[in-house]
Amino acid sequence: MVRRLAVRFSIIVLPDDRRVHERPTPTVGGAAMYLGLLVAMVVASQLRDLSPLFRGSSDPIGLVVAASVIFTVGMVDDLREMSPPAKMSGQILAGTILYLFGINMLFFRMPFGGTTVVLSADLIPVITVLWVVGMANAVNLVDGLDGLAAGIVGIASLAFFVYSHQLVRTGNIGAESSGPLIAVIIIGLCVGFLPHNFHPARIFMGDAGAMLLGLLMAASTMSVVGQTNNDFSGRTYFFFAPLLIPFFILGIPMLDTAFAIIRRAGKRANLAEADKNHLHHRLMGLGHGQTRSVLILWTWTALLSGLVLYPTLVNRAISIVPFAALALGVALYTLFGVRGRGESRVEPRDEDVPVGAGRRNGSS
Repeated sequence: MVRRLAVRFSIIVLPDDRRVHERPTPTVGGAAMYLGLLVAMVVASQLRDLSPLFRGSSDPIGLVVAASVIFTVGMVDDLREMSPPAKMSGQILAGTILYLFGINMLFFRMPFGGTTVVLSADLIPVITVLWVVGMANAVNLVDGLDGLAAGIVGIASLAFFVYSHQLVRTGNIGAESSGPLIAVIIIGLCVGFLPHNFHPARIFMGDAGAMLLGLLMAASTMSVVGQTNNDFSGRTYFFFAPLLIPFFILGIPMLDTAFAIIRRAGKRANLAEADKNHLHHRLMGLGHGQTRSVLILWTWTALLSGLVLYPTLVNRAISIVPFAALALGVALYTLFGVRGRGESRVEPRDEDVPVGAGRRNGSS
């Protein structure tokens, strides 16, 4: 329905020398994701097993309000160019709303030492907003190929749902935690959107969809890893420092964002300036093509998620972690080392541009 409306009102991304796609494609697919979120929350509120969450917590209302704000900001930017300060202000507002409704980062456990850092009242809103802004832009930045962002976020959310559900079963987080519910909703949004977005895409999610997914991932992770200081029976460093888990399961977009910042800062270029050196661009430059590049990046995300989940679920000793890390290193080297398939010139697609780039995002 959203795709047909986008075509009807000419909300189309046209091919040009800055984009990867080769034919006019409707955008604002984030509207379908937003509607799916609303329907999912309404259905969840009627489920008996989730009644503690909806009756004893303000998380659901805060999530919907914050999602509405960041979706609106993204939609405006998709339809007509929004100034960088205004776009950033919208993301900050969405993060502030999560904080006010109780979805925030309260404390985190330091790696290996087992020390729990309790954030001060002054730092809680700052860290919460930074977490939301970082997640929203990380997902938006990695959304450069058909199906890439939806697949990575879907796989990461599946891993985080398994992890958070395990914490609920063991009593480390209460039934009123919104983390597992948000994670499983994200899975549904991504799985529902992928058939329309996988190469060749029939619709793009746009900034509205990418920033919405980022906000939901931020809310899910904060409501679990940032609001529990209980010890877990596992013997891996992921349970001694659960804050590391989001960095592993979302390793690809976070690494891509970090490299982009370092790369542009080293060149003294505008941090919002698009370039052709993202991970997916490099893979295409090796000759993989869109589909293969997307599948490779999905595989990385699945491997990183498995690295988190396997030792925690089977409760093995920490010795499994170095082995898994070495195996992942070999896999990454093999994937990056592909040569002899020819070079392909790629330009960053519209959605590759982070906050502040000042571009028209798909309105024709």
